[in-house]
Amino acid sequence: MASRSGWRGRWSEFRDSRFAPATLLMVIFAVAAALFAGSYTFAMANPTPHRLPLAVVGTKDMALLVDEMQRVAGTTLDLHEYSYEQARQAVEEQRVFGVLDLRERPVRLDVVSAAGASVAQLLSEVGPQAGASHGIAVVVTDLKPLQRGDPRGLALFYVSVAATIVGLLGGVQLNMHASALSPAERIAFTAGYGLLGGFAIVAVVDWLLGAIRFPFVEVWAILALTMFTSGMVFAMFNVLLGRWAMAPTWGLLVLVGNPSSGGVVSWPLLPSPLGLIGSWLPPGASVNATHTAVYFGAHQHAQPFLVLAGWALVSGAVFWIWRHGRPASVPTAEPETSTKRN
Repeated sequence: MASRSGWRGRWSEFRDSRFAPATLLMVIFAVAAALFAGSYTFAMANPTPHRLPLAVVGTKDMALLVDEMQRVAGTTLDLHEYSYEQARQAVEEQRVFGVLDLRERPVRLDVVSAAGASVAQLLSEVGPQAGASHGIAVVVTDLKPLQRGDPRGLALFYVSVAATIVGLLGGVQLNMHASALSPAERIAFTAGYGLLGGFAIVAVVDWLLGAIRFPFVEVWAILALTMFTSGMVFAMFNVLLGRWAMAPTWGLLVLVGNPSSGGVVSWPLLPSPLGLIGSWLPPGASVNATHTAVYFGAHQHAQPFLVLAGWALVSGAVFWIWRHGRPASVPTAEPETSTKRN
């Protein structure tokens, strides 16, 4: 009994000491490092194809060649039969990742590196190999290659990562160094660093380095909205969880959001859970919108903008309402003072 009482005393003493928070942070950072490495490795180390949307033109030898392509790739091809003009339209609208034209010999396999470099590489390897197994020549053509300054298709992912991480860190720094701001001022300054940061990213990547040629206004708006959304997500968790807000913000945007964004590994090659949720998180929406603006500008979709705006509005609403709804924000009655009149 005395021993147990002694342990309780030591634990109580440790819990109230200056070493307790440092020890907790040490454990949290170790777990965070493991989760960081694990999430990116899970998503990107061994991409496995699931269902690849592919347009097919013509039917000659289709079953023979398609079955062999599926066997070689280890996946199921999600086939859509079109005329060639319809297939090209489906490519522009990013509904398919390639076109298998079976009308003539040799068979033509059109891949689309701009729609997903990893998928294009897979199809480029699978098509000729499957054709060779049955004596069918397959010629691979890239309908929409990546820009010269981004041969691996990673620059847009890095741009999105920069906007996401700097956006959330901006929220952290505003909370630490500008805590006197009112809620409206906090939102305004978050929008301000989003606008400046988005402009700076475009200026460096396009004008200074020449790596990617951006449609300036559209990409600036996307990156500014990405940074603003990330900052507001942190602000939301900050009013809900206080000093522990960084954990869910980092988990949502960095540990889950970035690996599932499709920026490095296209969504048909991601593990199924990540492929399903990626486009509904801010990093995935940012990658999708930027990617479409750069390579498929005439067919921009509303979804990524709605996703970013939805996260920003919900986060901003929670931040605004909770900040004003806390007991500390409710004025308290001042004690009555009696004054004596002479």
